[in-house]
Amino acid sequence: MRDIYTDFRDLARRLDVDAVALVPGPNFTRLMGKSFHTNERPLVLVIPAEGAVAAVVPNLELGSWALLNFEGEVFDWRDQSGYSEAFAALAAHLPLSSVAVEGQVMRVFVHHALAAAYLGLRIVDGEKAISALRLCKTDAEIAALERAIGISEAALEDVLQSVHVGQTEKEVEGRLIQALFAHGAEGLAFGPIVAAGDNSARPHALARHDYKVQAGDAFLFDFGAMWGGLCADITRTVFVGDPSREAEDVYATVLAANEAGHAATRPGASAHDVDDAVISVLEASPFADRIRTKTGHGLGREVHEAPYIMRGNHEILTPRMVFTNEPGLYQIGNFGVRIEDDILVTEGGSRSLTTFSKDLRVVG
Repeated sequence: MRDIYTDFRDLARRLDVDAVALVPGPNFTRLMGKSFHTNERPLVLVIPAEGAVAAVVPNLELGSWALLNFEGEVFDWRDQSGYSEAFAALAAHLPLSSVAVEGQVMRVFVHHALAAAYLGLRIVDGEKAISALRLCKTDAEIAALERAIGISEAALEDVLQSVHVGQTEKEVEGRLIQALFAHGAEGLAFGPIVAAGDNSARPHALARHDYKVQAGDAFLFDFGAMWGGLCADITRTVFVGDPSREAEDVYATVLAANEAGHAATRPGASAHDVDDAVISVLEASPFADRIRTKTGHGLGREVHEAPYIMRGNHEILTPRMVFTNEPGLYQIGNFGVRIEDDILVTEGGSRSLTTFSKDLRVVG
């Protein structure tokens, strides 16, 4: 039977460190099949290049930890006594001179606890290499993504059927969240972006309590359900009442850029190639001064992960990678348009996991 830790053991050897340390987060959850909360209590799993794994676990989590059928040594600790002795016991049990950690996930106080227990320990930021183990999705992960996306699309259709002039962004946001859970979401991939009128020109806008949707507004929805630990991330921009000619032209430009991204996606192409194809369409339009973002980002257990679809990133696309294709044009004080699909790289090219229509849509 294959050791579930083999990839991490191999990674430790490639990084020339004695071990890899994981904390609660997407890499831990993918490996162990269970998630744990991130809070003030450190929990660390240490996977050595050779030998048995070990962990520091808060005592109150031991019941949940037992569900993992973990065969390594566990050093638990209680709030009343603190965690220093547990880390010291780990160091005595599993001597290390170097360890790779998740630089974007491990918090400073956990880093310090390791350093205090292992005097002279060389701590390496292995974020990129560790996260790269998730670049290519499994069949189960792709199926979960499709389920999350299907839930998201069904919820959006429900909401668009009832959008009308006079609603506030916050009211529509609340209905979108309700619809996501009604259709089976296990959680939100991120806080939804529900932005109308001039707010749609802010790529990461917050829904407003005091703005009522007006006729002619662009209305941008960027959101996603979480299902099975995987995140959907889709954007559609609609118009409340008939759009202006300018809005039609901006929408057509963004749609053409989105389609160029689809066409450029295939195994052997780079993230740079896809972004260049998309941004070139936007740059050639009369709206080039409205470009504010790159084309996209990887998608999976995190809503933003590798590969990052941007010029200068020459990472080669391989089958089973998933990323967003989300060109947009934004004019502050006026309006913005973004169209986002979730793209799976296949053996022969690519497939859009999102199927929601991208035809210009008028609601309300």
